[in-house]
Amino acid sequence: MDSIERKLASGLLDIGAVLLRPDNPFTWASGWHSPIYCDNRRIFSDPGLRSFVAEALAGRASELYPEAEVVAGVATGAIAHGVLAADRMGKPFVYVRPKPKDHGTGSQIEGVLPRGAKVVVIEDLVSTGMSSLAAVDALRSAGAEVLGMVAVFTYGFGVAAEAFAAKGVSLSTLSNYGALIEEATEAGYIKPADKEILGRWREDPAGWDN
Repeated sequence: MDSIERKLASGLLDIGAVLLRPDNPFTWASGWHSPIYCDNRRIFSDPGLRSFVAEALAGRASELYPEAEVVAGVATGAIAHGVLAADRMGKPFVYVRPKPKDHGTGSQIEGVLPRGAKVVVIEDLVSTGMSSLAAVDALRSAGAEVLGMVAVFTYGFGVAAEAFAAKGVSLSTLSNYGALIEEATEAGYIKPADKEILGRWREDPAGWDN
């Protein structure tokens, strides 16, 4: 487990971006019940962690995709992350809406995206991967060559890995569920018994019942 994984996991816990509630689960938009809720938008309000994430995203994207010509953020959570990373990389930035606007130009991609441009996508959080890959589809439909995606955090679900593989999209993340749980356990955020509950949820989030 690398230092970025653990440092980011620790930072997310410190700023309250991650809520662990095994005894009183959250309900996601998908209908899944979850003992964890991750709100990466809180990163924007913490200058130190915000800068760390921006540098890490830019560094990872530059290392993996040195040929990238444009940085694209997935709306809305990754717009700010993408802008900050693109600024450090010295690259143009665009962002992708969940769907085309119903007014004005009807654009789904905001900004200047030359046809054939090599794009690296920035995402804040990957769960099932559906919304992230919808952005990839939009970019490809606009004629872009999507090199891959770099995200702040992933739950690491098998369904997401399968979906990314099916679309031929590589995914690299700064931190993940495993690192978060280890950090939370060592720091005393959760009890050993909670760790077992969190592990069972991770194995079968759709069918989990606490």
